[in-house]
Amino acid sequence: MERYPFEHDPTKPFIQQVGDWVADVFYELLPEAGFEVRDEQIYMAFQLERAFADKKAIFAEAGVGTGKTLVYLLYALCYARYTRKPAIIACADESLIEQLVKPEGDIAKLAQHLSLAIDARLGKSPDQYVCLVKLDEARFKDEQGAQWEDLYENLPEFVHSPQPMQTFYAYGDRKNYPHLNDEQWHKINWDSFQDCFTCDRRHRCGQTLSREYYRHSSDLVICSHDYYMEHVWTFEGRKREGQLPLLPDHCAVVFDEGHLLESAAMKALGYKMKHVIFEELILRLLQGEVREALAVLIDEAIDQSEIMFHLLEKHSESIPGSDRKQIHLNDTLLQAVHHFRSILTAIEEELVFESELYTLDDYQLRIVEEHIEMMQKALGLFENSEALICWVTDSEDGLTLSIMPKAVKEVLQERVFNTNMPIVFSSATLSVDGSFHYVADSLGLDNYLSFSVNSPYDYPNQMQAFAPKLTQGTFAEKLEIAGQLLERTNGRALILFRTHEELQQFKQQITLDPRCSDMPFYYEGDQEISYLISAFQRNEASVLCAVSLWEGLDVPGPSLSNVIIWSLPFPPNDPVFMAKRNASASPFEEVDLPHMLLRLRQGMGRLIRSRGDQGIIAILCEELQQKDNVREHVLSVMPEGVTLQETL
Repeated sequence: MERYPFEHDPTKPFIQQVGDWVADVFYELLPEAGFEVRDEQIYMAFQLERAFADKKAIFAEAGVGTGKTLVYLLYALCYARYTRKPAIIACADESLIEQLVKPEGDIAKLAQHLSLAIDARLGKSPDQYVCLVKLDEARFKDEQGAQWEDLYENLPEFVHSPQPMQTFYAYGDRKNYPHLNDEQWHKINWDSFQDCFTCDRRHRCGQTLSREYYRHSSDLVICSHDYYMEHVWTFEGRKREGQLPLLPDHCAVVFDEGHLLESAAMKALGYKMKHVIFEELILRLLQGEVREALAVLIDEAIDQSEIMFHLLEKHSESIPGSDRKQIHLNDTLLQAVHHFRSILTAIEEELVFESELYTLDDYQLRIVEEHIEMMQKALGLFENSEALICWVTDSEDGLTLSIMPKAVKEVLQERVFNTNMPIVFSSATLSVDGSFHYVADSLGLDNYLSFSVNSPYDYPNQMQAFAPKLTQGTFAEKLEIAGQLLERTNGRALILFRTHEELQQFKQQITLDPRCSDMPFYYEGDQEISYLISAFQRNEASVLCAVSLWEGLDVPGPSLSNVIIWSLPFPPNDPVFMAKRNASASPFEEVDLPHMLLRLRQGMGRLIRSRGDQGIIAILCEELQQKDNVREHVLSVMPEGVTLQETL
């Protein structure tokens, strides 16, 4: 295989040669294969040339249909081969990863029409794989044990065999079990409380074997924002433990749907704690011979952990529309946290002495020390509660405490933006009112390139926008209008909900509408998401109902002729956004409104995906009649030439 898809002249700047070749691709090679020349695509290509030449961050805002994915793939591919390191393509979530590599996706198009052999491998998050330990628990303890037994028996032979593995391959991907709903999958998939470091089955684990595969990619590694930020956050810790980083050394990063990176960064920098997990972890120290002083501290730590979690439960309150409970911080709770930390500090000091006595297993000792260090960092945020976002969630084995820092800017600046490599933020929605300040400020990025190009589609003739006047704004009123719209387009619709509660209520009540009785409905959470998307695309008269598909869903053609936006996508009233609002002088204007407008633009962008598409956008929201400023902002993000009508 030729290293470069063009004849390389080592006497000339490499990126300039890439730019010349990319121009040939879009002006000649792809048009010869039946693709149309798009001025917006050519403009974006020249802008990305600057970012790769100067190794800078760039906000690449390109409207739907500009072909932005093809542009960044070409630059990333060439740069990877030049540096002999893969480029990372980080998508907003796992469903978008699958869309990028599907047989009719952009990578396949480039490979086919440019005769390129592209080595693109998926780096999926751990929670996308079966956990052998949890699967065993489900087999023996769950009421659906027979189902899990069948799944276990169909795992690769090398999983069951105690013999050394002669051949092996990655397995256990969520995509391979589309029939499982989200609740069932969560019984057997990896979660953050699984201790992979000491698991005796980790070398036969599907996620471990998948890492061994994607780390050797020569061109592209495709992962989610969450997984990339997990790589950044765990990089130093894994090195200390003698483990490889989650992702290989790479030359560039493309954040597709880059406006969502902040939430992924906050999630990755967070920490989760459970009393039962802490107790199990700390008791490992008693498996060896330890001094009485350490044994007493371990008992104290377990008792204090119970007290702390009891207080967390006592001082937490449910949040409507969220599974997260808000914690009301007070002196009693903060004192309990402080006391717990002081005991952990004492344990850390005792472990220094124990390590010199060599009475504890060195590997187990390192694992416990690493976990205690992470807990100290997380609980240390309580010392300055203004820098803290925390909440609790209920689970079968007790309360889970989630802790994250309010600001992730410092970590992003140090470990992402100061790495001296090209970083591309690509999306159709990166700016608010023509400015990139909202996204750049949330990421702590002050030195960047940027550009915006509009969509090439003829929206006035391809899209109708409809915001019916709601007299009551009740769920029943919206349901009646949705039934009329679905009947009008004979299904062929995507319905976007703001919360899972809205989706579940719709799911229960739409079955009573005789107009929709013959329409197939697909609901997010009932099956694996990429399977649902594929089924929706194949079954033209179907309806797809989702909470997370505001971005990235690409279904051209008549299968998607109707996008119903059930509610304006204002951010949830959960602890993360509560903290943002509390830190803002104008919470609605600086937090809620920009978030809603970016997501609304994304949702509307699901409708028109090709020049031949036509359809309806319906926004079912009483706030458009009640609040003039909301209506004005919604009108400002409508595609040029499209008016918001009250009737169709």
